[in-house]
Amino acid sequence: MPELSHRRRMLVLAICCMSLLIVSLDTTALNVALPAMQRDLDTATSGLQWTIDAYTLVLASLLMLAGSTADRIGRKRVFMAGLAVFTAGSVLCSLAPNLELLVVFRMVQAVGGSMLNPVAMSIITNTFTDPRERARAIGVWGAVVGISMAAGPLVGGLLVQSVGWRAIFWLNLPVGLAAFLLTLRYVPESRAPRARRPDPVGQLLVIALFGALTYAIIEAPESGAGPVVPFAVIAVAALLALLWYEPRRDEPLIDLRFFRSAPFSGATVIAISAFAALGGFLFLSTLYLQNVRGLDALHAGLWMLPMALPTFLCAPLSGRLVGSRGPRVPLLVAGAAMTASGVLFAAFEAETSNATLLLGYALFGIGFGFVNAPITNTAVSGMPRAQAGVAAAVASTSRQLGSTLGVAVIGAVLAAGIGSSYRRTFVPAARPGWWILAGCGLAVLVLGLLTSGRWARRTAERTAASLETAEIRPAPEPASKGA
Repeated sequence: MPELSHRRRMLVLAICCMSLLIVSLDTTALNVALPAMQRDLDTATSGLQWTIDAYTLVLASLLMLAGSTADRIGRKRVFMAGLAVFTAGSVLCSLAPNLELLVVFRMVQAVGGSMLNPVAMSIITNTFTDPRERARAIGVWGAVVGISMAAGPLVGGLLVQSVGWRAIFWLNLPVGLAAFLLTLRYVPESRAPRARRPDPVGQLLVIALFGALTYAIIEAPESGAGPVVPFAVIAVAALLALLWYEPRRDEPLIDLRFFRSAPFSGATVIAISAFAALGGFLFLSTLYLQNVRGLDALHAGLWMLPMALPTFLCAPLSGRLVGSRGPRVPLLVAGAAMTASGVLFAAFEAETSNATLLLGYALFGIGFGFVNAPITNTAVSGMPRAQAGVAAAVASTSRQLGSTLGVAVIGAVLAAGIGSSYRRTFVPAARPGWWILAGCGLAVLVLGLLTSGRWARRTAERTAASLETAEIRPAPEPASKGA
């Protein structure tokens, strides 16, 4: 990629942030619409879980493929294809006549979404080559998540109240079209110096692992253990097959050598934990505010502002801290705040008092605002630039997998505890879920401490050196006939 002027780099960053905005806004706005969708489509809690997880599941399954494909055939080309498919899928979702087709169209959306975030992050990584400038750019990228969290519930609630939940998907049309045209005009094409070959077997194993695991978790409360055992077996078999097959390929879909780096491995698990907490938090909060407190969608969105605003304000601060002092401080702040929020709800029933509810929301918003920038920066900064797409895709996959598992697990725990009286049993039924979210915050805290020190940095340096050596190693010459 040619060296761009500062103004052009800022424009590229803005275009990439537009793609993140439509993906994030779609998710946060849709959460506020869940009770309205439940009434309109006459579905149970598991149906609501699938409207969220069908999207995140496909997204998680295809992100690594999208990242490696973009490195191979061109990041701009794949990014534009993702914008087109995501926008078309959004239009189809707005027209879905029933839950089944809505889930299918959400999966179409996800196919396009898989080509957006990891590819956009790869474009940013290759555009901003200075480490401090890149950290600031990633901080801005993280702030967009805060914008979506602040605007999503409000905009979603307003649309649900005035037009209906289908209008939420209309938001993606103008932003998607604008981002497509701006990308065509201003984003330069780039690709990895050496193309990576596809890995169809690895891709199928990833789909089998994520799909079977999510199905088993979501359907267990209603179907019982018996019908979901085969899916749990498939998930375990797919995981073992991945661990056996991928190291034996020269160019695997998942390069397990990345995980020799303690910061990269830590960032992966932190991403899963943090986004599992976010997915579960939004799911529980939306159902509580509307189905238990009886608020309409707009007022439920207003109640979410104490969580959304700190996320928006803390994300750029986190990016600056990562650029100047490294990832440790933001990760420790994030882990402590998210753990405190989870404990407040689990041990003290924060929902039952307005003051503690607002405090719990604010603590979670602070924690989530600080966690995103160090995840992204740690995942891509220690890797060779030629591997930026794959490294960014692994980080993005971890986020989506975490969100998928958060909704699946928390939804399953809630469904198992809900009794005949929804309002009376919701708070005690949600308590195990809040303890799970507190555990996710504690994982962020502990791993942030363990994987950001000198030992961890040395493992990252060794991993990067071995990957670069493998990249430049010449291919072996064929044996002569006389040998």
